[in-house]
Amino acid sequence: MDAKNTVKQAIDQRRQALCDLHHTIWQSAEMGYEEIQSAKALCAYMAAEGFTVETGVADIPTAFVASYGSGKPVIAILAEYDALSQLSQQGGCPTKDPIPGQESGHGCGHSALGTGSAAAAVAVKEYLQKSGKPGTVRLYGCPAEENGWGKTFMARAGLFDDVDAAFTWHPFDVNGAWGTSSLANVSVKFKFTGRTAHAAAAPHDGRSALDSCEIMNVGVNYLREHIIPEARLHYAYLDVGGSSPNVVQDHACVHYFVRAPKNAQVAEILERVKDVARGAALICGTQVNIEIQAGMSDYIPNPTMTRVIDTALREMGAPEFTAEDQALAAQYFQSQPAEMRQKIEAGLAKRFGADKVAEVVAAPLDTTILPLNITGIPMAGSTDVGDVSYVTPTAQVMLAGFCLGTTPHTWQVTGQTGSSIGEKGLLKAGEVMALAAAKVIDDPSLAEQARQELVAETGGVYNCPVPAEVLPPVPAGVAQRAKEAGL
Repeated sequence: MDAKNTVKQAIDQRRQALCDLHHTIWQSAEMGYEEIQSAKALCAYMAAEGFTVETGVADIPTAFVASYGSGKPVIAILAEYDALSQLSQQGGCPTKDPIPGQESGHGCGHSALGTGSAAAAVAVKEYLQKSGKPGTVRLYGCPAEENGWGKTFMARAGLFDDVDAAFTWHPFDVNGAWGTSSLANVSVKFKFTGRTAHAAAAPHDGRSALDSCEIMNVGVNYLREHIIPEARLHYAYLDVGGSSPNVVQDHACVHYFVRAPKNAQVAEILERVKDVARGAALICGTQVNIEIQAGMSDYIPNPTMTRVIDTALREMGAPEFTAEDQALAAQYFQSQPAEMRQKIEAGLAKRFGADKVAEVVAAPLDTTILPLNITGIPMAGSTDVGDVSYVTPTAQVMLAGFCLGTTPHTWQVTGQTGSSIGEKGLLKAGEVMALAAAKVIDDPSLAEQARQELVAETGGVYNCPVPAEVLPPVPAGVAQRAKEAGL
């Protein structure tokens, strides 16, 4: 059976329904763990396609697993659908123009990510039906990649334990298999408690929680010199103890992210940061409560599965954009600050040649495919796909969903994702992931080889970076609203 044509036909027949699904999620633009309408739309679509849908998995109201088929291999397709704050933007509008009454937007393209993954899952279903081969395909609805790291909790709950291979994708400005790793990350709140007093009349009676936070930050600044250079320590105040300078603050909280290339490195650095916090409390005579909020593992690009998805991409080809798409993208390119455009053009000159820059800028949607490069060298950011990659062989692919040089988490990404540009990227992503899955179904030895590689890398051990007692940080009221919505 011709897997390539089967997959293409399956997605082409559903093109309008998939674009409608994408538009629903894009318009909803819901924040992490609050993606009620987005999850509902995806679940309804998968159920209509004959999938068995289980909602509320891993104690997350907006997480789900949609399954079809039976037997091995078990293929997971990962979907995301959370938005970002402050990135509301009209679709297809290359000047900044937020949607009235809407604060959030899909500035990382997750509406396209989730829909493209759904497209892949239904195309794999079609291939299983027509080929008559054994196998199971599952679409995993994974909330809160941006701010709550839902896949970590899903991996901890064992939802991927019997999976033979996992595929996902991300809208980007280039096309290529994702061969780099990512930084492991843990999110921790340090809550200091002291004693109030009159700041002028009796400051000696007070014990300042705010001073504790400040001393902790000074200590961590000195610590930075003595940790590995690849590590990152970020912080933000969540509570500064009130607004009255004449009252010694008896409560304050600082929120830290600790990042490093590997889980073990994060764990070692975190213990040192905790010691700094305890020292700050001791200095000020306060108490500190240390609360791990969430975490994510470094991403392990599985060599075999990454080669499989690279092969599928080259067989399917990059997204095909119209002249109108390219003209719109050129306007988005010009919407970026002049100094940023200069930096981007310098990078384009290195890739395409200085004599080609003007031509590329005039049509800045990438239609080429990057060479395969499985380095394992971590990128600057983090992703909870890493936790899936510790449990089962995992591969990702990047497909052009916005113009070259666009920075994710910007209104420009929101606008392009909500246009025909985003649609073409997600449809191609569905084809690529579905063909990759079909290759594993056709040759189960690929899964066996990939598993051996994973065991060699990890020893077959996954230690979740989030303690068992820490629950997913689902906002109050979401579970009830999800239930009322039919999830």
